[in-house]
Amino acid sequence: MKTDRRRDRHDIIAEILKTAVNGQIKTHIMYRAKLSYSQINGYLPLLVEKGFLENIHVTRGKQHITLYRTTSKGMQFIENLESVNKLWTKSSSSSELDE
Repeated sequence: MKTDRRRDRHDIIAEILKTAVNGQIKTHIMYRAKLSYSQINGYLPLLVEKGFLENIHVTRGKQHITLYRTTSKGMQFIENLESVNKLWTKSSSSSELDE
């Protein structure tokens, strides 16, 4: 059963990184991660600076587009977070059984 809870910063970052695996524009990432314009403008520069995302500049016709793509460091973050979440879930369900 899925509970309605507030997402923490790590969950938001993971959603951004998962969305950008194949390269996406800012708007697509914003909608997919369910973030506001100001929030996405806070997260993207930070993730690029830390090396989790990279900028790719593409020209389509006369239009210049910036795509964001998840780096290998970003993929490692996703894998590590999923491992921690699995451990947390296992730990939570076993402690509930003990009660």
